[in-house]
Amino acid sequence: MNATSPGIAEPSGSGRLTAGSAGFRRANWALFAGGFATFALLYCVQPLLPVLAQAFGVSAASSSLVVSLSTGAMAPAMLAISSLSDAWGRKTVMGWSLTCAALLSLGAAAAPNWTCLLVLRAALGLALAGLPAVAMAYLFEEVDGASLGVAMGLYISGNAVGGMSGRLLTGVLTDLFGWRAAMGSMGFLSVGATILFWSALPPSRHFQPRRLAVGALMDSLARHLREPGLRRLFAMGFLLLGCFVTVYNYIGYRLVAPPYGLRQGAVAALFTVYIVGVFTSTWVGTLAGRLGRRRVLWWPLAVMLCGVALTLFTPLPVVVAGIVLITAGFFAGHSVASSWVGRRAQGARAQASGLYLFFYYMGGSVVGWLGGYAWSGWAWMGVAALTGAVALAGLAVALNLRSLPRIQPLAVPETEPAEPAG
Repeated sequence: MNATSPGIAEPSGSGRLTAGSAGFRRANWALFAGGFATFALLYCVQPLLPVLAQAFGVSAASSSLVVSLSTGAMAPAMLAISSLSDAWGRKTVMGWSLTCAALLSLGAAAAPNWTCLLVLRAALGLALAGLPAVAMAYLFEEVDGASLGVAMGLYISGNAVGGMSGRLLTGVLTDLFGWRAAMGSMGFLSVGATILFWSALPPSRHFQPRRLAVGALMDSLARHLREPGLRRLFAMGFLLLGCFVTVYNYIGYRLVAPPYGLRQGAVAALFTVYIVGVFTSTWVGTLAGRLGRRRVLWWPLAVMLCGVALTLFTPLPVVVAGIVLITAGFFAGHSVASSWVGRRAQGARAQASGLYLFFYYMGGSVVGWLGGYAWSGWAWMGVAALTGAVALAGLAVALNLRSLPRIQPLAVPETEPAEPAG
């Protein structure tokens, strides 16, 4: 995010990384590894919440803090770190972000008590903010416009694979060796990803340091918050991740208890349905480009609501089908809403995207934490009621966006496909 000018300048001219070049491949490998490590570390503890609650003698709401504190710390840090990278450099900020996060994850695996574990997880969230806050800016500056879509897609796929693999591996390793070994293994895996990142990522050649200007930054953020459409999209991000994280936070508690009695590895295997989300996000994104986002965004929310309803039934296949629908709807909805932010913003698009991510991660943190009280009071019925209400609120926001007055869009870069205005 540029603190002194409206957004990041669009790349132009020669000398940038192009598809098929050695530098392009190195950049893709590095950012895939960085995205993998970021989201593996952020969410690897999610399937372990019942185990951690038992190990430390804490409630479900308290155990969810190992996820909520990380995402809650990450959200505001992204706004600050993206501005700091304008002065310090992209690769430096991302590299040290991964380095600190990997070391903190190893410390968390050896945490002697619950308070220490929470402090380390909060610090890990602060550290992790550096990569997602800066990676897209690096790609926009260093990659040729015609190759940008491929590079962005590979980076985002690293995020998805990391989120899925981190959850799956820790669940399986916990069954075999215990939660400390599982978290430690993720730490060592992230150390390897960090080494790959430092060694493979080409240095910034088109980055120009900028003086931090807090006043200009605050003015542009306030302008985004005053825009009615962006406010609704920020709320949408909050509600989408809030529903999604809460379901995955507490489904493990339900499935390890009677009548299911599943082991941690089997519960963690549920996260493989992320693959469905990769396909639905691409399909619905393409559909939104043809039909317009305002006509499409409400569909994923309706699908999520149906998924929540299915989880209320007892048969395991029906519950899993509900989780699949929630996952498919979440990824599709996030794909449409996040891309709409960039189209709706009138200038300073990087800052608008940063604000969207702030509310997005805060939704996962706040609603995910509240879900613990819902579980403690009413078991899965309480969690389903909470997530159903959140999905219903998201559906209402999406339907409201259908009647939002259109704005005159700014010129679209040649590398972006033409599509209906926001």
